[in-house]
Amino acid sequence: MELSFHSKIRQLRTQLGLNQVEFADRIGVTKQCISNWENDNVLPSIEMLARLADFFGVSTDELLGRESKQPLRADGLTSEQITHIRFLIKDFAAANQKSRELQEVIQNQKLFHPHDRG
Repeated sequence: MELSFHSKIRQLRTQLGLNQVEFADRIGVTKQCISNWENDNVLPSIEMLARLADFFGVSTDELLGRESKQPLRADGLTSEQITHIRFLIKDFAAANQKSRELQEVIQNQKLFHPHDRG
């Protein structure tokens, strides 16, 4: 599950061992500003969002709780090899979806097992 901005900013700050005052000092804002972000009162400006992403070494999408994507490096591969990799990724994603669906069916079977009916 992806975290919302206010949760993500708090998580990243605490992972660095910074309290709100220390973090505010490091990025040049007030402690109240940090508190407002973490309490979901306001969102930062676009410029500040970019600065926060740089500070934490994450993407702005990750800060905003959007799906984080992991780029694959394809340096030195031919276009044919890249196409094959794209098909593999699509196949893995489809297999994972099928696996989740099967797990759900199995879980439902456990919940509604015929022997449980009176």
